[in-house]
Amino acid sequence: MQQRSVVVLGSTGSIGTQGLDVIDRHRDLFTVTGLAAGGSHAAVLAEQAVRFHVPHVVVADTQAVPAVREALDALGASDITVDAGQDAVAALAGSGADVVLNGITGSIGLQPSIAALQAGSQLALANKESVVAGGHLLFDAQVRDAQINPVDSEHSAIWQSLRSGTHAEVARLVVTASGGPFRGLTRAEMTHITPEQALNHPTWNMGPVVTINSSTLMNKGLEVIEASRLFDIEPSRIAVTVHPQSVVHSMVEFVDGATIAQASPPDMRLPIALGLSAPARLDNVAAACDWTQAASWTFEPLDDEAFPAVNLARHCLQASEKHTAVLNAANEQAVHAFLDHRLPYLGIVDTVRDVLDEMDGELRSAPLFESVEQMVELEHEARMCADAIIAAQA
Repeated sequence: MQQRSVVVLGSTGSIGTQGLDVIDRHRDLFTVTGLAAGGSHAAVLAEQAVRFHVPHVVVADTQAVPAVREALDALGASDITVDAGQDAVAALAGSGADVVLNGITGSIGLQPSIAALQAGSQLALANKESVVAGGHLLFDAQVRDAQINPVDSEHSAIWQSLRSGTHAEVARLVVTASGGPFRGLTRAEMTHITPEQALNHPTWNMGPVVTINSSTLMNKGLEVIEASRLFDIEPSRIAVTVHPQSVVHSMVEFVDGATIAQASPPDMRLPIALGLSAPARLDNVAAACDWTQAASWTFEPLDDEAFPAVNLARHCLQASEKHTAVLNAANEQAVHAFLDHRLPYLGIVDTVRDVLDEMDGELRSAPLFESVEQMVELEHEARMCADAIIAAQA
């Protein structure tokens, strides 16, 4: 494998920091040419830039520039340039690096994803919202097959398992879910759940929005949408199964009855590493399963009554790409309201459903986006609708 240049988007977040850890272990194979972050962790971003000898950093928040500049100067790195704003993030993504690792959370990651693909870069994609909200704006079949390396653990597992057969031989994709911290509870038992309880995920260490999405299983609904679009499989052939141990990351069932699974202890560095190095595999990435120890892997059906988010996502996927964009935007707004103690836990998915009901006629009248700007405008409308519904409940 020849050395690859890498741009890391969302470098101070969970995906970004773990991606840089992988790169740090393989300095002979990767060089970091740019870092982008929101801007709230200026000292961390400055330290990353110095450690990896990065010439250029970008912060999405223009007001964070003085803090980043000060942190860089304190480390003796006054030669590192600092840009700011969403356009600068997209420009960095489109700078022509061999690989762009997109670890941004939210649909603001769409424009950088498009920029990376247009520049011919491999896109190591952890920003599922690019696929969920972007629809056909993100990729065509050629781009999907040639440039996108899935980094979500479930989609990386499917991607790896698909090497065992052709597209025509696939019967079903099976997406696994840990079940989150409230697995086994009824809907009534989740009435008074607090943000602190919902942020206590039993398996993964993730950012707050993704962690809340995992607790409601909205994350799994978004992953069904992403799997359908990434791998060109109709929703009816994508199953979800609850696997609390989070060792089997997802599976592909083939027409002859064989099921191929990718298994490893839960460690996001493994799918990140493959996203950076594919089709090659790196050594010294993560621990393998210990086959000398007794272990049990269990699988159980999803409780759709307690966790209706997956079926809601399926409905949106069948309806239109505008429905999936509204699903994502309304959910982000509802999650932030819950974290701010302005919305009860069960109100998250209920609010998303109410927004979809209110906007359904408009969405069905023109189901495809014509531009990213149109997607952003629709998301803004969905967020305002969600805010109005949340305020009415206060």
